Amino acid sequence: MQLVDSHCHLNYLDDPRLALANARERGIDTILCIGVEEARYPEVLEFGRHSGEPNVWCSVGEHPGSATGKPDWIHQYLAEPEVIAVGETGLDYYYEKDAGVQALQRDGFEYQMQVASDTGLPVIIHTRDAIDDTLAVLNNFPSVRGILHCFTESWAMAEEAISLGYYVSISGIVTFKNATNVQDVARQIPDERLLIETDAPWLAPVPNRGKQNEPGFVADTAAFLADLRNQSLEELVAYTRANFFELMNLTDA
Repeated sequence: MQLVDSHCHLNYLDDPRLALANARERGIDTILCIGVEEARYPEVLEFGRHSGEPNVWCSVGEHPGSATGKPDWIHQYLAEPEVIAVGETGLDYYYEKDAGVQALQRDGFEYQMQVASDTGLPVIIHTRDAIDDTLAVLNNFPSVRGILHCFTESWAMAEEAISLGYYVSISGIVTFKNATNVQDVARQIPDERLLIETDAPWLAPVPNRGKQNEPGFVADTAAFLADLRNQSLEELVAYTRANFFELMNLTDA
C-alpha cells in the first residue's frame, strides 16, 4: 500500500525526521509539504531536497492568515525542481472579520491564482466561511486547476468547484464524531476528484486525537474514508494516488 499525504506542514512538526520515518513504516511514500509564509519557506524547500522515502514535494505560497496582498516573493522559488504547486492561498473569513483584511486576502488570492494561470501549476486553496468570494475567484481563472484542501464547507460548494475541474481533499476531520457535514460531503465526491491529507501537525484523526498530527496518520483517514464510501482500502488508495500524480503532472514510478 503506497499512500499519498497531499497536504502537510513538515516544518511545523516537533520532530519532522521521526515523522518521516513513521510515515515510511505506514506505507506513505509521497508527501506534499505546503508553504504558507515567506519567512519559513526555506525550511519547506529543504524538506523537498531531502533524499530517500517518503518522497517530499513542495508548494510555494502565502496563506490568507499571512496575507500581504501581493506575495511577489514566491517567484524566486517557482523554478525549483521540488516545487510542483502554488499555495496555500485562499480566503478565511472565519477568523478574520475586518473588511480591509478580507480585501487583502482576496488580493493575495487573486495574485497567486494569476501565478498559477501563468505557470500552469496547480493551486492549493484554503477556504473557510468565504464560499461566494472563493467561487468567484475560481470562476475568474478558468484555466487553473487545483485542490480545495481540508474541505469543511458545503456539498454545493464542492460540487461547483468539481465542475470547474478542482479536486477536494479530505483531512482527519472526517473521522471526528460530530463532523457529519464533512462525512456527507466525503461520501459524494467522485472517485476521480478525491484526495486525502493530514494537514499535519494539526487535526490528528481518530484514533490519534490529542496527539500532534503527522503524515503517517493519513493511513487512518484513508481507512475511515474507505469504510465511509463502501470501498476497499486498496481501491481508495489506488485512485487517490492516481489523482494526485495526475493533478501534479508527475510520473508515478
